[in-house]
Amino acid sequence: MPLGMDATKGKDKAGKGDQGMQAPGGQMDKPVSFHFLESMLPKVVKRRVHALKKLQVQCANIEAKFYEEVHELERKYAALYQPLFEKRRDVVTGTVEPTDEECEWHSDREEEEELAEEVKEKAAIEDSKKEEAPPQEDPKGIPEFWLTIFKSVDMLSDMLQEHDEPILKHLKDIQVKFSEPGQPMSFTLEFHFEPNGFFNNAVLTKVYKMKSEPDTSDPFSFEGPEIIDCEGCQIDWHKGKDVTVKTIKKKQKHKGRGTVRTVTKQVPNDSFFNFFNPVKVSPDGEMDEDSEFTLATDFEIGHFFRERIVPRAVLYFTGEALEDDESFEEEELEEGDEEEQDDDGDDDDDEGDFDPKA
Repeated sequence: MPLGMDATKGKDKAGKGDQGMQAPGGQMDKPVSFHFLESMLPKVVKRRVHALKKLQVQCANIEAKFYEEVHELERKYAALYQPLFEKRRDVVTGTVEPTDEECEWHSDREEEEELAEEVKEKAAIEDSKKEEAPPQEDPKGIPEFWLTIFKSVDMLSDMLQEHDEPILKHLKDIQVKFSEPGQPMSFTLEFHFEPNGFFNNAVLTKVYKMKSEPDTSDPFSFEGPEIIDCEGCQIDWHKGKDVTVKTIKKKQKHKGRGTVRTVTKQVPNDSFFNFFNPVKVSPDGEMDEDSEFTLATDFEIGHFFRERIVPRAVLYFTGEALEDDESFEEEELEEGDEEEQDDDGDDDDDEGDFDPKA
């Protein structure tokens, strides 16, 4: 599943072709178009640059083949991960009780182990006091495993509404399936639910279609596979249980007679389950800014499920993966602050060189 590289790198085309660059013989004060720079080259040099560009296109085509093989490798290893993920599902749902040997976990943190022993001793004392109390039934599996993850991860909790939580308590597994050889590159997220009182579907799906070939009109922008479209599924809601809509009542007054009537209608409602009814990519590629942002966010969430949530679910449940993510963000922030301070320092040096008498 996870590889040593990000096989679905997003593309940031903003600003390409507009960046400043080093000119032969000196630095340009302002950003200059690459096309303008190329037009200034001697004809014989420009001819050789064109030859290099053709080589670059060939490199991009080879890179596309590389990522196709990476996709096949991911598909191959997904089959090896699957038995482990199925065992995880069985433990989470309580279908299987792990053995004592399977539950052994050795911590390197001695202080935590000592604290755990103290807690055990206190718990034993409390248990002895409650011997006469009626025994409590042990919880089945790991209750609210996936719901806890949804509530802990910012990207997912932003989509989560209070009325979604009772439904997600019935979520028992999330799986990633890769497209078969010879089929267009894609991956599918499968959300498996136990029988519930909200909808009839046992599985809700979201398919992400990908492209891994250079654009003929802009081959140099190729940076690997990218998600280009996605498809949700139809949810077969029980009557009155659809959380993606809400019913509102509106009073209407007749202009002539002045009588008032109450009209009931359904309007869209915020819900995680709108995830299965995504914005569609326009055939002509023209979309308003809000739709583009919504679609880009959807692609990011799908990629996050595939690369992080599904492979490392238990670490998001315990919060350990969240600590890793936060540490990484803090490191990035510290580096950014340092660069900003360096820039400020450069400004101070410039001011120090200023001669008011000049």
